[in-house]
Amino acid sequence: MCGRLNVMDDPFAQQVCEQLGIRFLAQPNSDVRPTDTLATVSAAPFGLQQYDLSWGIKPQWAKKVIINAQAETVASKPTFRSAYESSRVVVPCSGWYEWVSHEGLKQKYLFEPPKDEPLYMAAIGLESMNNVVTLTTKPDKVYEPYHHRMPLLIPSSEVDQWLCAPSVDTTDLLEHSGDLLLKVTKC
Repeated sequence: MCGRLNVMDDPFAQQVCEQLGIRFLAQPNSDVRPTDTLATVSAAPFGLQQYDLSWGIKPQWAKKVIINAQAETVASKPTFRSAYESSRVVVPCSGWYEWVSHEGLKQKYLFEPPKDEPLYMAAIGLESMNNVVTLTTKPDKVYEPYHHRMPLLIPSSEVDQWLCAPSVDTTDLLEHSGDLLLKVTKC
């Protein structure tokens, strides 16, 4: 589920700056992979701040890198509970990729907003804010034919609540991303 991201430069970075009221600089990369560095935004003592974090964690018990956590259980899983309570972040991106297998062949699809504006993936910062794990949820109607999970997307108007409110006040944002108008492009 969502193992690759698409991060474009201007006007993307400019829109993030304007929407969140921060200085935001992301390296353009149309193929961000697990363990790559992601530009994220989190609450800091004096407002919101950009943090560049490595995508994924590798706990001792895990066989491979964990890049996603389920939004429905993030507040209760021991690996993620503390980060959900105190280190919520968003990952601004311009889209993500999914591969669909059909008759033994894999087809790549790009999911992006119909207008060139940033998406804000819900995530949590782990390991002293050096790593990030994105959150997933049940798919909306557009995404359901492609995968059984999709990124949990936070509306730009609710990013501040996601990042700054006590965790008890963010549970409604964990429900699902709503039915978004995503543009789907066969790559």
